[in-house]
Amino acid sequence: MGDVAIRVEDLAKRFGPVAALDGIDFEVPTATIFGLLGPNGAGKTTAVRVLTTIIPPDRGRAEVLGHDVVRDADEVRLRIGLAGQSAAVDENLTGRENLQLIGRLAQMPGRFIAPRTDALLDRFELAHAADRPVRTYSGGMRRRLDVAASLVHRPPVLFLDEPTTGLDLQSRGELWTMIRELVDAGTTVLLTTQYLEEADRLAHRVAVVDQGTVIAEGTPVELKSRMGATVVELGYGEQQQQAVKAADLVARLTPGRPELEFGTVRITSNDGSRILVDTLRSLDAADLSPITVAVREPSLDDVFLALTGRHAEAPGNGKHSTHRGDQ
Repeated sequence: MGDVAIRVEDLAKRFGPVAALDGIDFEVPTATIFGLLGPNGAGKTTAVRVLTTIIPPDRGRAEVLGHDVVRDADEVRLRIGLAGQSAAVDENLTGRENLQLIGRLAQMPGRFIAPRTDALLDRFELAHAADRPVRTYSGGMRRRLDVAASLVHRPPVLFLDEPTTGLDLQSRGELWTMIRELVDAGTTVLLTTQYLEEADRLAHRVAVVDQGTVIAEGTPVELKSRMGATVVELGYGEQQQQAVKAADLVARLTPGRPELEFGTVRITSNDGSRILVDTLRSLDAADLSPITVAVREPSLDDVFLALTGRHAEAPGNGKHSTHRGDQ
C-alpha cells in the first residue's frame, strides 16, 4: 500500500468558459479504493476521462503506474480498465460474446480468452445467463457485465465512473462486494460517486470535489471528525413555522448555527448530550417541542454540506432545499 498507483498534480481542463477541472491534486496508493465524491458537474467524470487518456488536460500532469497519461497514453491504456456511467456492452450479443469480443479487441492470445471469460462470468454471478442476449439482462446484471468487461485483460488499475447509478439497493450491495474482492486481490480502484453511503462504505480515502477543485481530502473517518462527534436532528414534520422558530431559538443556544431543512432542525456538536438536554428543555419552555428527536454520527453528506453549503445530490433524489437557521 506504500506505492502510488495514480498521481495527479495541478490538473486543469476547460470546456469553453467552464473550468471542469481547476488544478486538482491527489495520490492513490496501490490496492486501495479512492473515492471522488461530488455532485453532477463537480468535475469527477472529466478527471476520469483525463486519467484514462480519453481527453488531454490543459494544465498539470497525471501518471498511472508511473506512466504519463499524455506522453505514455498507449502504456496507460494497457494497464487500466474503465466502466463508465452507462453500460458499454452490446445488448444484441450474449454476455459471453461480449467478454470474448473484448478479449479479442485487447489482443489477448486466443487460448486465454475462453477461460478468462468463464472465470469472469462465474465471479460476477452471470454464468447462468452467459448465453442470453444482454437485452434480456436486468440493470444490475448489465452493470456487473460492464465491470467484468473492463477486467478481461486483468488491468491493475480500474476506473469506475458512478458504477451503481440507477441500481436497486441489492444490486448496489452486490457490486460493492465485488469491488472489495478486486481490491483484496491487488487491484487499485478509483471510484466516482454521488452516493455518500457508497464513498463511506467503500473508499479508503475520499477527495470531495466541487466546481472543479478538491475542497477536502482524507479518510471517511477523518472527514466526518471535522464535523464534531454528534448530530442531533429535531423533526417538526409539516409544521414548518414551528421549525423556523425552533431553529432561531437553537441558534441562540448553540455556538454553531443549526441547519433547517424540510421541517428538521439539525445541530452538530462535540458536546451532543449536553446540547440535546439544554435544547429540549428550552424548546419545551417555549412550547416548541419537536415531534421526533434523533441522535447520530456525522455522515459524509454532513461534511459536504458544511464544506459547500449544500447537499451532494444523489441520483434520483432531486435537489434539496436547504438553508441555515440564520438565513
